[in-house]
This record gives sequence, C-alpha cells and structure tokens, in this order.
Amino acid sequence: MINKKKIDLYPEVYTLNKKKIDLYTEVYTFGQHIRMSTHKARRIIDQIRGRSYEETIMILELMPYRASYPILRLISSAAANASHNMGFNEADLIISKAEVNDGTRVKKLKPQARGRGYLIKKSTCHITIVLKNISLYKELYKEYNDIMNKEVL
Repeated sequence: MINKKKIDLYPEVYTLNKKKIDLYTEVYTFGQHIRMSTHKARRIIDQIRGRSYEETIMILELMPYRASYPILRLISSAAANASHNMGFNEADLIISKAEVNDGTRVKKLKPQARGRGYLIKKSTCHITIVLKNISLYKELYKEYNDIMNKEVL
C-alpha cells in the first residue's frame, strides 16, 4: 500500500508494501578521454537516448560505425553495475540520460620540411550514460491505480 500522504507527480521516496523506494536511483557510467570526435559519438547517442537496455544493445551491435563499440562497452558496464551493485534486472533498465561532451585535444608534432613542425590535433570526448530502473515506476503506477479505483468505488 502506498503512503497516501505523499502522492504527487514527482515523488522522491515512497513506501510500497512497507518498503522504502527511492525512485531517483540511477546508475551512472562515465567514459572519459575516448579517442573519437564528439560529432561522431553524438550521432550514435541520439539514436539510443530513451530506449530500453536490450533494444539499445541490438541497435549498437548492428550499427556500422566505429564509434558504436566504445558506447556499447559503456552501456554494458552500466548495466553490469546496475545488476551487481543495485540488484536491478537488466530487462527493466532504460537509458534516461546520455550525453557527449568535448574532451581534451591530444597534440602531436609532425615533422615538416626545413626543420619545422606541424601540430596534429586529435579530439577526445567524455561520454556519460545514466540508466534508470522502470520496474519501480510500474509497481508504483499499479498501486496508485488500485488506490484511485478504490476511492472512486
């Protein structure tokens, strides 16, 4: 039974069947200094944002881009952290937030004629993946509907 005192649109902590549930439990994974352009990484991140974990894995395995492999590894790591550390089921995970930011530039000197050096700048990026467990929301929604149906009858 849900604690009736705290039924609002954006809950923080509920009691469901005498168990406290924190609905803002998220699993973060950061990939820093990944040697790829931010534009190429964003092209893939935009395809997977908001999707379920299993659907994302299928999409990333079939994408023909080189940038999909590091993102696939990050998402797999986040799901492993969620199942091992938090005890979440991988089928109930969705990608709630995925962003790509600029990293530092790796600078190298390429020798040129007459003793000069040409600067080669290689870009890196930082990728943040946040997974959220939606099974908690399903349970809460079911309990909320049960309460509302009882009050109407």
